[in-house]
Amino acid sequence: MLRKTVDLITSLKLTIACLSAAMALIFAGTLAQVHLGIHEAQQRYFQSFFVWWPRESRGFKMPIFPGGHLIGAVLLINLIAAHARRFRWAWKKLGIHLTHAGLIIMLAGGLFTDLFAVESHMRLTNGETKNYSEDTRLDELAVIDTSNPEFDQVTAIPESVLRHKRIIEHPSLPFQIVVKHLFPNARLQMADEAVGGAPPLANRGVGAQVIVQSLPRATGTDEQNIVTAAIEIVPVDLATGATQESLGTWLVSDALGAPQTFSWMNRTWQLTMRPARYYKPYSVTLQKFTHERYAGTEIPKNFASQIALIDPERSTNRDVLIYMNHPLRYRGETFYQAGFQKDDSASILQVVHNPSFIAPYVACVIVAAGLLVQFGYHLVGFARKRTAAT
Repeated sequence: MLRKTVDLITSLKLTIACLSAAMALIFAGTLAQVHLGIHEAQQRYFQSFFVWWPRESRGFKMPIFPGGHLIGAVLLINLIAAHARRFRWAWKKLGIHLTHAGLIIMLAGGLFTDLFAVESHMRLTNGETKNYSEDTRLDELAVIDTSNPEFDQVTAIPESVLRHKRIIEHPSLPFQIVVKHLFPNARLQMADEAVGGAPPLANRGVGAQVIVQSLPRATGTDEQNIVTAAIEIVPVDLATGATQESLGTWLVSDALGAPQTFSWMNRTWQLTMRPARYYKPYSVTLQKFTHERYAGTEIPKNFASQIALIDPERSTNRDVLIYMNHPLRYRGETFYQAGFQKDDSASILQVVHNPSFIAPYVACVIVAAGLLVQFGYHLVGFARKRTAAT
C-alpha cells in the first residue's frame, strides 16, 4: 500500500493530470470573469483549494473541481517527491538538479504569495498622517468604544464573519451582534423619496429613514461594492450570560459615511461599516504630492509623493520620495506610487505585504544557472568528441 502511494505521488501520470486540470481551471476561470469579475473569479477558481457549487449558497456546498491552490500544492509535492526518489548525485547532472530546485522554489513561492500576500491602499492628502492602510475589496464592521479619552478600543468583524455567522459574540463586547440581513452590494435611498419600496430594515439611527435595495455584486475593475448589513444589538448579562432587551436594529453601510453612536453600560459605542484596515507600528505623513504632465496634454509624465516615515520603535524619522518604479520597502512591506485623485488633492499608495517576494528572483537565477551548466556540460563534451574525431 505504501509503495503504491509513493508510486502515485512520484508518477508522471500525476504530473500530466495536474497540468491538464490546471488548463481546464484556467479556461473555466477565464470564462467566469465575464460574470464574476477578475477579483471574484481569482478567489473562487485560482485562490482556493476547491471550486464549490452552488456558488452563491450560504448553506450546503459541494466541491466540484480542484482549485488553483490544491493543484499547485499537489504539483509541488509531485515534483519534490519525484526528484527525491530518483536523485542520484553526479557532477554531470548538476544542471538538472539546479533546474529542478529553481522550479520547486518558483512553485512554492507562488503558492506562498497566494496564501499570505496582502494588497491594500493608503490614501493621503497633503499633510495627512496615517498608520494604517485599507483593503479595496474587503470590508469590516467596526465596533468602537470611545469612552476612554486617551484611546479608542476597536473590535473589527470581517465581512466573511458577517456572511457566515448569524450571532456574533466577542469578549470585548458586552452585547451580541445579530446579523439580520447582509447585502454584498446595495443601493441606499431615503424612505421619503422611495416609491412603493419595502420599509426600512432598521429602527434605530440614520438607517431608520433609509430603504435598502439589493444589487448584484459589481464585476467591473472600476466598480465598488456597497456592503450593507442590518444588525441587532442584544445586551448580555455578564454574570449569567443571559440576553436582555434589544437595543434596536441598526443599518451599517459603506454609503452612510459617519459612524452611528449609542450608549450602553455607561460607555459610548460607535458602529460603522468600512474597508478592512491593516494597522502599522509606524506612521506615514504626506508632505508633498507632485504631478507632472506632458506639455499640452493631460497625460501623466510623472507623479511622486514626498513622505515622512516615523517609527518610534526603531527611532526612525526620515523623508522618502516615492515615485514610479521607485517604491519604499520597510518592515516587510512595499509602498508603490499607484495613483492620485483627479484634482491632485490626494495621493494613493499601494501597500504590498508579500513574505515570498524574493522567491521568483532566486528561482529565475537558479534555473538560468542550471540551464547554463547543463548546456555547457554537453557543449564541452560535444567539442571534445569532435576534436578527438578530427
